[in-house]
Amino acid sequence: MPFRPLVLACSLLLAACASYSGYGLRPGVATEAEVRAAMGAPAMQWELPAGGRQLAYPRGPAAFHTFMVFIDAGGRLQQTVNVLDEASFARVRPGMTQAEVLQLLGPPQPEWTAYFAARDELVWEWRYCDAWGEAARFDVLFDGTTKTVRSAQSWTESQKSHYRIGCGR
Repeated sequence: MPFRPLVLACSLLLAACASYSGYGLRPGVATEAEVRAAMGAPAMQWELPAGGRQLAYPRGPAAFHTFMVFIDAGGRLQQTVNVLDEASFARVRPGMTQAEVLQLLGPPQPEWTAYFAARDELVWEWRYCDAWGEAARFDVLFDGTTKTVRSAQSWTESQKSHYRIGCGR
């Protein structure tokens, strides 16, 4: 009978992975209802021009991922993408609106947003795992009046703590 607890533990671990990233949900097969059952309610969602929806699943502040789940017009999973990476960050451009940044990267951590009155600047921040396996932050700096991107920057957490913080890769 010691086999049953092991099977139960493995099943719970797989279920936890599915709820975190949607692992195991097959594109073209899984329905939006199955995505929501596995991953929970999205933090944000958008209706797409061709029909369907985009769902945002931020997994911070301790985690390093925001998963964008794309559902087609027929209600089936198209793809799941972690958007907290250098490729997505490279798409952030001066002049983008806050709404455009939200749809690209998902919501920042509320406790990691700040407004600097002297510069009339709003900063949003996301935590991610950089290409070298180090914990890092990506900041988008908005003009406080126009609410458009001024610039963006990336930095590793070790630059402020003096200790290398790995991502567990």
